[in-house]
Amino acid sequence: HVQLVESGGDLVQPGGSLRLSCVSSEGTISNRRMAWFRQAPGTKREGVAAISRLSSTTAYADSVKGRFTISRDNTDNTLYLNMMNLKSEDTATYYCAAGRSWSGVGTTFDPGAYPVWGQGTQVTVS
Repeated sequence: HVQLVESGGDLVQPGGSLRLSCVSSEGTISNRRMAWFRQAPGTKREGVAAISRLSSTTAYADSVKGRFTISRDNTDNTLYLNMMNLKSEDTATYYCAAGRSWSGVGTTFDPGAYPVWGQGTQVTVS
């Protein structure tokens, strides 16, 4: 059973960079599509970046295109989100999410497609 643990959130100045990590403490993520979502206080959870099971396809929210990069290391059961040129509007709690095993083609930002979620890591840009 996959359990996800995020890390890497921090307080950073505008224009700075961060790298978020999401490790599966149990079970493999190699056969699941993965995604990063974020939620700021008073707002809906939004998809930020998604990656297909074989890493052949990635997708990004328009607000982060060209600044964020999602990647995965299936050997280490780890999902990453590299964030550059951070802006104040990127401030949020970031969650990684895992899709169903061997399910789904490509990428999606539908939260319902991700039954497993981490506890979140806080990113503050100020």
